[in-house]
Amino acid sequence: MKLVVGLGNPGKQYAKTRHNVGFMVLDEFQESTTKEYNWSKWEVSKKCNAEISQGNKDGEKIILLKPLTYMNDSGVPTQLAINFYKLKPADLIIVHDDKDIALGEIKMQTDRGHAGHNGVRSIVDSLSTQNFTRLRIGIASTDTKR
Repeated sequence: MKLVVGLGNPGKQYAKTRHNVGFMVLDEFQESTTKEYNWSKWEVSKKCNAEISQGNKDGEKIILLKPLTYMNDSGVPTQLAINFYKLKPADLIIVHDDKDIALGEIKMQTDRGHAGHNGVRSIVDSLSTQNFTRLRIGIASTDTKR
């Protein structure tokens, strides 16, 4: 079983902001692969304080999760889901924005620090480990010089 957590902030005022790219990626993934994964509709899980959608790929259950907390408190719903579904942090994939990567670039890393991202920091603090996978989505302006 895999748990994929998209980071963002709840509320319409944040829906289309770059900071909510984690939610956007999960929404697009769920919508574009519904037949292949047989995703359930998004439902509020009171046990996890998050919206969840469940699917299945090649016999493996996959849970998409969008915390209902603000991003800086993402660790609480993530920990609740890890405990509820009896998962290990290694079964976790976090999808989040990264202002240090050019817009649209994607980097995947495992067992790395939070790199100053407060949502990831919250998850590391809640799980007491950084041994999970991060899918970092670039949101920096392409004209930014480094």
